[in-house]
Amino acid sequence: MAKAKTIMLQGTASNVGKSILAAALCRILRHDGRRVAPFKAQNMTQNSFITRDGREMGHAQALQAQAAGIEPRVEMNPILLKPAGGASSRVIVLGSPLREGMSSLDYHLGKNLKLLAEIKKALSYLQQEYEIIVIEGAGSPAEVNLKERDLANMRTARLAEAPVLLVADIDRGGALASVVGTLELLDPEEREIVQGIIINRFRGDLTLLRPALDFLENKSGKPVVGVIPFLDIHLPEEDSLSFKNSPRYTDDDVDLEAEFDHLADVCRSSLDMKRIYELLD
Repeated sequence: MAKAKTIMLQGTASNVGKSILAAALCRILRHDGRRVAPFKAQNMTQNSFITRDGREMGHAQALQAQAAGIEPRVEMNPILLKPAGGASSRVIVLGSPLREGMSSLDYHLGKNLKLLAEIKKALSYLQQEYEIIVIEGAGSPAEVNLKERDLANMRTARLAEAPVLLVADIDRGGALASVVGTLELLDPEEREIVQGIIINRFRGDLTLLRPALDFLENKSGKPVVGVIPFLDIHLPEEDSLSFKNSPRYTDDDVDLEAEFDHLADVCRSSLDMKRIYELLD
């Protein structure tokens, strides 16, 4: 079996909508008959999902797996950090606790030595089992104080040989500056990995935004491959710790399949899917 193709969503900041857009791509690709799986190397959240075999992973990757029509597996989120207070976290590796109460400093000092191999193994497993892997980054790839030890963004992109689409949230303001600033803070080889820009949560008339999009493409040298409208959907956004502000529900509260289909329909019409498929070739 050929090794899976990959594509990655990274953000200009936390909570720009990467998780939901990854779910949308999973559902679109599933509708197109592709065997697709989600992946996030490292997730930080209190909201975890328990797999059928009793192991723990990020809830967002479980939702993305459902969007893809497959069973959630811990390989889709090999490293899960559960904040425990006092600048410490529980570290979950492939569904099982590594150590209780590890400080953030201990984690950052040791994780490159011990955890990158687990990420590689999990990604390799998925790449052998599926046609396409939709990868979600964590936070921003341009946090200069964390960049050297960041496993979830550009290191994962290089490991997976994944083209990156950079997502910005225009609803919060400053989206153009955040895109330009993020690209400026990346190393030249990292900027080359970024193959497009997605503007998320847009309200208003797209024709009024066109001059800004033209400016952004000229300034960054990167194409805008989609402008996603602000969506009223009933799916939880799980990016870092933001889930505390999102709706909690059981499967009985929301028709998830209908929500995924609606999300996919809107995103397909708002994305340059031809360009995205070219990146996957």
